[in-house]
Amino acid sequence: MRAVVIVPVLKQGRPQPLPEGAPPAPGRSNDARLEEAIGLARAIDLTIVQGLIVAVNQPRPATLMGSGKIAEVKALLDEFDAGLVIVDHPLTPVQQRNLEKEWNAKVIDRTGLILEIFGRRASTKEGTLQVELAHLNYQKGRLVRSWTHLERQRGGAGFMGGPGETQIEADRRMLQDKIIKLERELEQVVRTRQLHRAKRRKVPHPIVALVGYTNAGKSTLFNRITGAGVLAEDMLFATLDPTLRRMKLPHGRTVIMSDTVGFISDLPTHLVAAFRATLEEVLEADLILHVRDMSDPDNGAQSADVLRILDDLGIDEKERSERIIEVWNKIDRLDPDNHDGLLQKAAGRENVLPVSAISGEGVDTLLDVISERLSGVLTEATITVPADKHAVISWLYENAVVSSREDHEDGSVSLDVRLTDRQADELERKLGTRKSAEKEDWER
Repeated sequence: MRAVVIVPVLKQGRPQPLPEGAPPAPGRSNDARLEEAIGLARAIDLTIVQGLIVAVNQPRPATLMGSGKIAEVKALLDEFDAGLVIVDHPLTPVQQRNLEKEWNAKVIDRTGLILEIFGRRASTKEGTLQVELAHLNYQKGRLVRSWTHLERQRGGAGFMGGPGETQIEADRRMLQDKIIKLERELEQVVRTRQLHRAKRRKVPHPIVALVGYTNAGKSTLFNRITGAGVLAEDMLFATLDPTLRRMKLPHGRTVIMSDTVGFISDLPTHLVAAFRATLEEVLEADLILHVRDMSDPDNGAQSADVLRILDDLGIDEKERSERIIEVWNKIDRLDPDNHDGLLQKAAGRENVLPVSAISGEGVDTLLDVISERLSGVLTEATITVPADKHAVISWLYENAVVSSREDHEDGSVSLDVRLTDRQADELERKLGTRKSAEKEDWER
């Protein structure tokens, strides 16, 4: 379908009344907003014939923009034979209906466009339920009286009863019934996820979650680290359903990597609510990798949007400093001067690592930092395992880094290993060489 994309820019100091629950407008450049809106439209295979930045000095309650701009867009639709207009701004039901009448074309706002993308990307039953619930909540307030001829002739008691239930009221009730049914099904999804988390806690592998703005390169980095085959394309919302993979870090620690749905500015509140069961995977994570596209000029505004959503989920600023590592991705796209400058800037900041998920630059360092954050600093040691404790050897190979091994005639085995303080304590317990706290105090 051929479409025209419009980005309304409201004059500062005259905020447009937004629909209930709509987030504030993003604080980014107008050109970046237009580019992102066109990218969103292309994500569902639309042909964009024209993109416009429209200044709105006085927002109109009925149409948002003035009659002159409406006529200009109408001329574009006729010129390019386009039947769809995408308005990158929340529209009230009245505004949407009036613009459709003026342009004789289908009109969808930013929320409707994102819902459409999510509807196409959802592949699991859970994702489909979440998108359908968000879509029904969005549509509930946008029913119009299209079938007044289907009104019941009589309603209420008595001979002179007035008109009965209208078709719009019946549709609204049907939507509400569907919403209640979907919410019950999603409650079961929440319980199932809680059971899965409980099982993971019994086998206590740390969880590392990747979050970030859409198209920041999370899935590409996920594939680079885990070797998984998750769809990764230069496209907004290329992947939607979360993916979990178990992997072993270079230092021997087994972790679960979680690739989550990408965030975006003005993410519809309906979607945030519907996807809470999925996003709670982030809350459960021991470590969060905030992936940023450093080749995007608006990466600062994108980062602020991600942090705002994390805050809504309950991860406050103090918790972010303890659990989040900023991964500055796509440094391979920078020219040499900006590349070197970014490396120097990252070196002076804590919890910041520059990487390229495409070339692999910095990924090994990232894995080392993940290991250190989850387990502590590695120390080298030579361990001699007696003949009656050979079960410990397999544990060492699975949990530590074994660099050399020597087998002795008496059946004992000496190994040069690198392990964390926590692993060293566990090894002493398994070998029976760990002293109790009381005994250590008595010896002192």
